[in-house]
Amino acid sequence: MENNEKKKSWFSKNWPWVVPVGGCLTLLVIFAFFIGATIFGVSKVLTNSSPYQEGLAKAQEDEYIIQVLGEPIETNGIMNGSLTYENGVGNADISIPIIGPNGTASIYVIGTKQNEEWIYSKMYVIISETNEQVDLLWDEDTTEKQEL
Repeated sequence: MENNEKKKSWFSKNWPWVVPVGGCLTLLVIFAFFIGATIFGVSKVLTNSSPYQEGLAKAQEDEYIIQVLGEPIETNGIMNGSLTYENGVGNADISIPIIGPNGTASIYVIGTKQNEEWIYSKMYVIISETNEQVDLLWDEDTTEKQEL
């Protein structure tokens, strides 16, 4: 008895399940990559926005916040809230979690943009451990902080 049949390759034996599974897995990987790239792109745009940058800079320069949280003060997660900008007009109502060696806090920024300039109605930090609210809009030339 002679066996004239050629041996089938692994793929030719298993193609009925390899093709659907491989195709689905490829689609899932592409979808995950797309979602990740979208989230990264959006978060990059938000973290480069003026309200985000100005709020973080003011918190990092405030002597009292440095005293409470320590240095360096860095972001600690993803910004929350809303930030819109269209046709030269914008609105910001965001919170930015921050952390220092001695504790955590959140920066809150509320403002509007008109004529290419952001005007902030509120910008303050709430210290997580004490719930203390620190105004970042006070003018050093005056003796009082603005009312929140």
